[in-house]
This record gives sequence, C-alpha cells and structure tokens, in this order.
Amino acid sequence: MENKLKLPALAPSLLSADFSSLENAIRQIEENDGSVIHIDVMDGQFVPEITYGQPVVRSIRKLTKLPFDVHLMVENPENQIDSFVDAGADWITFHYEATNHAHRLIQMIHEKGKLAGVSICPGTPINILSEILKCADIILVMTVNPGWGGQKIIQSCVEKIAELKKIREEKGYNYLISVDGGVNPQTLESVKTAGADVIVSGSAFFNNTLKWS
Repeated sequence: MENKLKLPALAPSLLSADFSSLENAIRQIEENDGSVIHIDVMDGQFVPEITYGQPVVRSIRKLTKLPFDVHLMVENPENQIDSFVDAGADWITFHYEATNHAHRLIQMIHEKGKLAGVSICPGTPINILSEILKCADIILVMTVNPGWGGQKIIQSCVEKIAELKKIREEKGYNYLISVDGGVNPQTLESVKTAGADVIVSGSAFFNNTLKWS
C-alpha cells in the first residue's frame, strides 16, 4: 500500500461535528492538522444510532481534497461499497463482525481502487483477523463500543494496538493501525506509544481540547 500520510495521522470524526455546518467542520479539520476525515455511517441496526449516508458524503466531497475514511457501522456492508465509492470515499472500513465474507469484501474494495479497512469491536480478539491481515490496508481498533461519541476509552483495547504492531513487524505486513474511541488529551500519548498510525478523535477534537502539534 502506498502511504502518503505523515504518521501518526490525525483523523477527526465528523460524528462529533455540528451537522448544520459541515463545511465549517471541514475547514476546522484542515486548519488543525487533520490528515484524514473520518466519516461514521450508522444504520440503526449494527449500532443503535443512524447518522448520514451517501448523499451527505457526496455533498461534502467537493469541499476538500483530504481523504475520506468511510467507516461503515452497518449490517451487510458489501451492499454499500459501490454507492459510497461513487459518493467519494477513498478508504472504506467495514466491521469484521458485520459480514461473513471479509476477505471477499476487501477484494471488492480493492477492485474499486480504494483502500480497504477492517474494524473490530472491543469484544473481538485480534487472532480472528489472522487470515486477512496480509491483504487489509487498515485495521481499525475500536477502543469504545461503537455507536456514540464521547465515551471513555477501554484501556484493554489499547493492548490490541501493540499486538497488531508486533504482528506487522514479525510478518512483514503493511496495514496501517487505526484507533477510534475515547481519544482525548489524557489518552492520546498512550495510543501513540502503543503504535497507532491513524488516530480518530471526535469530541475532543471539535471541543478544541485535543492539541496535535
């Protein structure tokens, strides 16, 4: 995978932005060291909440050149790939728990010329990913239970970041390690030290408490 990001990279999550002013939120991301825009898509089934879909992604695509990481917190994510690619996604991250065919889904995303990410919830162990680590571009470790912003980080999940870094070094894999959930000024250094390459922050970023540089 070709990586043009300066690592570790900050990926602010629009989930915590003011939905009535997404253009201003994108400007804030660009002006405060954001390298990726993290877009949480929730369907009310895989997680209780419902956020936004393809029309919103399409409408904001013209506002920035930053890559969009569309995080599909949806059931049957394979049904959503084509439409989110058409809407402007650069990375598509789906949940391992939401599909029976993770390997095939990675192939589908690659066939569209996009980066494929696989996310795991706090209750999912790393070893379940053993057969797909070699072909995934991003592994997203959820350090809170998905569905809401502003939660407290689950410290045991930070250990998964270090485990993924060790496996990558031992196997010679190329995936980026992303972390999402509870990242704030008190927890930022712990996820960096563990080895996170892409750090998603929502509430702390948009509340101006997370200082990146």
